[in-house]
Formats: sequence, C-alpha cells, structure tokens
Amino acid sequence: MPKKSKRYKEAVKTISQAKLYTLEEAVKALKSVQSAKFDESVEVHMNLGIDPKQSDQQIRPTISLPHGTGKVVRVVAFVDSANESVAKAAGADIIGNEEYIEKLVQKGDIEFDVAIATPTMMPKLAKAARVLGPRGLMPNPKTETVGTNIEKMIKEQKAGKVSFKNDATGNIHMTVAKVSFDEAKLIDNIKTAIDAIKKAKPSKSKGVFIKSATLTSTMGPAIKLDLNSL
Repeated sequence: MPKKSKRYKEAVKTISQAKLYTLEEAVKALKSVQSAKFDESVEVHMNLGIDPKQSDQQIRPTISLPHGTGKVVRVVAFVDSANESVAKAAGADIIGNEEYIEKLVQKGDIEFDVAIATPTMMPKLAKAARVLGPRGLMPNPKTETVGTNIEKMIKEQKAGKVSFKNDATGNIHMTVAKVSFDEAKLIDNIKTAIDAIKKAKPSKSKGVFIKSATLTSTMGPAIKLDLNSL
C-alpha cells in the first residue's frame, strides 16, 4: 500500500468520513484541503446500480462541461486531404492522414488526448484499432467523435467535451475540473456531469441507480456526497 504523505494525513483530519456533504459543502471542503504544488484535477466517483456484464446496461455519456476541464486537449483529426485545411483552421493539433496512421501503427506513439475522424477515414483507421482501442482513443459515433462536421467536433473537444464509461465493477470515474476553478464553476461542472449520468440510466437498471458518490482531488481525501442534494 502506498505511503500517505504528511499533507494528505493533515487533509484527512478535516474531512469527516461519517458525514454526507452537500455539493456546496463538498466543494468548499475540497478547496480548503488543497495542498499540492500543482493544479490538481477534480474527480467525481460514482457507484452505479447496473450490471456491467450486460451490454444493455453499459453507460457511456458524452458531456459538454460548461467551463471545460481546465486541461489543454490535444486533438488529432483523421481526415482526407480535402479537409486538412478545415481541420487545421478549427484547431486540430495533428492531421491524421494515411501517412500518420501508418506511423501510428508501426511505432504506437500517442501524441494526443482525443481523436476525431470523418466516416470515410474509419476504414483506413481500422488498422490502428489495436493501438487506439485499449487506450479508449478510437473515434466512435457514440462519443460524437466521428462525423462530417469537422470544425464542430474539434471545437467541442477543445472546449471540454468529454465522454465517460462505466468500468467492470459498475463504477464511473469522471475528471470534471481543476481545483483552481472558483466554487461556482466547480459546482456548475459537477452538476452537469452528474445530471448527464442520471439521464444515461439504462431502462434495464432497476432500483437505486446512483448508490454512492464521492468528490476528490488528485492528491486529496474522498468527500462523500449526500445523494439527496444532487
């Protein structure tokens, strides 16, 4: 088990593990215990009432966070030569032409955070699936990263559009902001993310959908959320 830092141990003392915090209380507490020397990410972790083994109970919502994630997102655009200028103008960091796909397959170097593609490039990109798939980077219509509106896709990703997927144990982990965001922006982003999870509830999921939720920062302690306040 990793050794906890002195800063972490001091932060834990100020967070009651017996209390359920409202979102507003949790955000105040999270900011009050920040001690890292870098701008920590803010994460929401939820345990869901789904059977992750059933394909019709998988959830993978795509969310446009109102204030972005605070992270600089590197976007690769897999487009044909006719659309390269459009992709560049929209802010693509890398143009994923056929030559780049070959390089990706041969070397496996990932130099981007999100990949978008036009439908015509998907067959050519198939050979890179073994590189991109395990990392969750393969463009997919379900995550709105495959389409013909190249400018829209790139700008949305740059602005903080993210997708989340439940893991094998029915949990979902979301990075929604940076601790440096002010409280109002943190609350807006967290509410938007949680509302999207609620709307993504599968029809086959019975009983309580959100069983528990915690808020934390990269280096901070978990803060249990009062589900009735969400």
